[in-house]
Amino acid sequence: MRARRPHIAIVIANLPAERDRRVIRECLTLEAHGYDVTVIAPRGDKSLRTLPNSRNTRLKPYPVFVYGSGVLSFATEFVWSFLWVAFRLAGEVVRGRAQAVQVCNPPDVYWPLALVFRALGRPWVFDHHDLCPEIYRTRSEGRPNRTMLRLLEAMEWLTLRTASAVVATNESFRDNALRRGVPAGRISVVRNGPALAEIAPLAEPVPDPPADGVHRIVYLGVLGPQDNVRGAVLAAEELIRLRGRTGWTLTIAGDGECLSELKELVAGRGLGDVVTFAGWLDAGQVDALLQEATVAIQPDLPTRMNDLSTMAKTVEYLGRGVPVVAADLTETRRTAGEAAVYVPTGAPEEFAAALHALLDDPRARARMRTAGRARFCDLLAWDHQAKAYIDVWHALLARRGAGAAPVSTVPAQRRPIAEQPVDVEAS
Repeated sequence: MRARRPHIAIVIANLPAERDRRVIRECLTLEAHGYDVTVIAPRGDKSLRTLPNSRNTRLKPYPVFVYGSGVLSFATEFVWSFLWVAFRLAGEVVRGRAQAVQVCNPPDVYWPLALVFRALGRPWVFDHHDLCPEIYRTRSEGRPNRTMLRLLEAMEWLTLRTASAVVATNESFRDNALRRGVPAGRISVVRNGPALAEIAPLAEPVPDPPADGVHRIVYLGVLGPQDNVRGAVLAAEELIRLRGRTGWTLTIAGDGECLSELKELVAGRGLGDVVTFAGWLDAGQVDALLQEATVAIQPDLPTRMNDLSTMAKTVEYLGRGVPVVAADLTETRRTAGEAAVYVPTGAPEEFAAALHALLDDPRARARMRTAGRARFCDLLAWDHQAKAYIDVWHALLARRGAGAAPVSTVPAQRRPIAEQPVDVEAS
């Protein structure tokens, strides 16, 4: 009788499954190593039954709760998500699946389910995407409610401590888990970033200066309050004073709650001739945009959350050899190394001065392109991260007695990622 494949259920609460690039890569890696996967997530594309380009990763969506911006609305959303996730997981168990579960935050509310599954002898992995207390600090503009902050910290502590294993997205997240009392042997660092095969072969040599004489500055990512894309727009205004309105453009690619505000800022400041909005791009469009970019801007301010977070957009930039101008943040330095120029406070005039100097220094850009590609190819690409990720599952399920999973001869990183919009967030 043929042995059944080990089955893993993955829970996401803040994105439809087909929009979460990290989870897509994790699913394809699990499939390539002989696991079956079900993803429980908010409903997105209603026509999808399986994850695009996967072998047979099942999608089990639940209805999206439409919420406002108040604390009560967010609390109701979390309760809604918890109940639906519990219902979906119960269904998986009844059907003989979900030998193990991976939960991705935010929010940090699923630890009671971790206790239940671990009592059943089923591993529970926490994939730590975001530092929820730090997000709250940032969004409360330095005036957090102490009771709410302590509640979020307690929920994070419980989420970390009840997991069989913790997957941290960088060393700062690993240190945070250690401070919360998680044993070092239960923490694995698995960074974000595309696989080598996801990036089209780069043009060699990179045209510099561009054939049309126009340098393209690019921002790629989410347009939320914590992303400070407003700072990139104001830096463009400062750059006009330094080098005029010709010979360069700033392209903002992405979507988010600040999009309308940013468009109003561009119109109000008369910057429409130098700042354009590309919208939310699929993987092929991201490749095309970044391969034409002269330099990329990462305007995230030096808050505690940003200092501890790896910006996924940074890895996207490095993968295409695009030099980066960024605020001086701990994890940004660990990621970009010599492929970035760092400014001390993230003020618009600092960004403008750094961009101005870099646009006039082709030799520096060439060095940074080489450094960025080397860091990506040798360290940051998903090809390198996939091994640490799959080792977590092999170890947990072997201890449970599930036996070793059959290993595919197709490397996970060579299986294509669907041409879905790219979600480029922190961590």
